[in-house]
Amino acid sequence: MDSILSSHEIGEGLPVLIIHGWQMERRVEELDFEPIFSKTPGLRRIYVDLPGMGTTPANNIKDLDDIYSRLLQFIDSRLGSTRFLLVGSSCGGYLARALAQKYAEQVDGLLLRVPLIEPKDSMRDLDAFKPLVPNEQLMSSISAEDRALLGNVLIQRPAYIEALKAKYKEVYLPAEKAADKKVLDPIRADPKRYQLSLSLDNVDAKFFAPTLIVCGRQDETVGYRDSLRLLELYPRSTYIVLDRGTHGLPIDEASVFEALVRDWITRVDEWRSRTDR
Repeated sequence: MDSILSSHEIGEGLPVLIIHGWQMERRVEELDFEPIFSKTPGLRRIYVDLPGMGTTPANNIKDLDDIYSRLLQFIDSRLGSTRFLLVGSSCGGYLARALAQKYAEQVDGLLLRVPLIEPKDSMRDLDAFKPLVPNEQLMSSISAEDRALLGNVLIQRPAYIEALKAKYKEVYLPAEKAADKKVLDPIRADPKRYQLSLSLDNVDAKFFAPTLIVCGRQDETVGYRDSLRLLELYPRSTYIVLDRGTHGLPIDEASVFEALVRDWITRVDEWRSRTDR
């Protein structure tokens, strides 16, 4: 059943299942996490492509429950009863939370990057965009094509703009081009389909393994205030809201992001050494 989802494995050791965001693909996650995980021996990174994204065909998915079901099949087939770690970005973070709840006895650590909390757009607590470092003269000198590509630019400095543009061209644009929008767009447009049927906010189902939650203070897509309630659900969580952080973080916060992820790995190692399941 491994063919349920396309995947790319790197390294050997403790499995780390890494789940990308909506209409993205595994290469987006590899770009940001491999520079960190490649320095950490003993981790078997499993980057998946969700249905209709990357190189995984949609295969008639109708909603997020279908995508969640494919992840369950993949985990049961590929990992069985093995203990593992979970990493999820954006919508992948939403799915990772559901998986951590389902496989609580197997998951030894959870990392949520800019996690989707409120699937319904109208329910999200978001701030209006305002550039932190404005430079109208610089922005007016950028081509119309690049302005359309980059959208709102938080830090209007040449180095930041070049880093953002490189990320778009290297991973974001190819991912969006590969996405099966005919199948995915109707799901995203329907609040009932772009939401898991199971509840993730049950205070009686707390997740106790080390958890890292990284949000962007200037995230226009999912915000950060909705995720504050996760602190009650994850008693062993480190919760970070990064200033200069957008939904695409890290852009120019790579060193801070790496330090946070490495700290999480250390806490996971300590947890595993003390926990005999």
